[in-house]
Amino acid sequence: MGRRKSGRDVSGVILLDKPRDISSNAALQQVRRFLNANKAGHTGALDPAATGLLPLCFGEATKVSHYSLEADKAYRVEACLGIRTTTSDSEGEIVAQADAALLERLTQADIDRVIKQFTGPQQQSPSMYSALKHEGKPLYYYARLGIEVPRKTRAISIREINLVAWHGARLVLDVTCSKGTYIRTLIDDMGAALGCGAHVAELHRSWIEGVVGPVYSAEELAAVAAQTDPEQGDYAAIDALLLANDTVIQHLPTVTVEAAEAGKFLLGNPAQLTQPPEVVADHYRVLRSSDGVFIGMGLLQAPALATGPAEAGLWVKPKRVLNLRD
Repeated sequence: MGRRKSGRDVSGVILLDKPRDISSNAALQQVRRFLNANKAGHTGALDPAATGLLPLCFGEATKVSHYSLEADKAYRVEACLGIRTTTSDSEGEIVAQADAALLERLTQADIDRVIKQFTGPQQQSPSMYSALKHEGKPLYYYARLGIEVPRKTRAISIREINLVAWHGARLVLDVTCSKGTYIRTLIDDMGAALGCGAHVAELHRSWIEGVVGPVYSAEELAAVAAQTDPEQGDYAAIDALLLANDTVIQHLPTVTVEAAEAGKFLLGNPAQLTQPPEVVADHYRVLRSSDGVFIGMGLLQAPALATGPAEAGLWVKPKRVLNLRD
């Protein structure tokens, strides 16, 4: 018999501005303790040295958090030119250092050329210091043992790179990219293309497609948590910060079902639609028309979208169903 998890059945999302020098999981567990939540997860880790937007999902919100992994993301990255490291960031050991004269010869045209070169669809080989798994262990496990393992390249797309500042060895960029992009690898590759080497000095995630809502610092959350009274079961102050379960997937299209059909959907049965969706997609957020509450993810079930609304047999089939306590 499995061990029953302790804590409250609390659901929703909190958007954290993750501080530096803490792992994403450690940050998650800290906020989980504030809420005394029995189930928690995040939508994609940031390196301990990185800061920025980290959506934390609790309870029923964890059922759909993986959809956010597919979303585009944006980062502000400060790169240090002239120094290449083992980890492609400031935590690693220096493996190559360019002569100061080489940095002095860099021009705006050189920077613009490399930005253009690395904008668009491309193949990227993940760093040995990434969390990707090889035979059940993350790559960084092997890297710390000095073991190089084969890595498959992956198709990514750098949507946009904007130059924010450049002075000597300091290069600041805003990067918008597809899922699976390693910014450390991007900066290492750009440094190689410039002929001087480079590594990430600072990294901040500023945006995730489909994530909407206020973002709180760890200090702000701790201050609110201090207003709770766990002994009395009073978590009202911190609960008030929880956002809707679909906060992290606002970019996905929706369909709406009437209350009676919503009841069927929540029981795992297809629900009939009165209106066809506005766009064709693989998955839809399903909303209950009476209150606009998100009740799960669904797939369209019909001979063809062109047949029209529900009279022609347009239904939404449950893919992920939330357990609503109302």
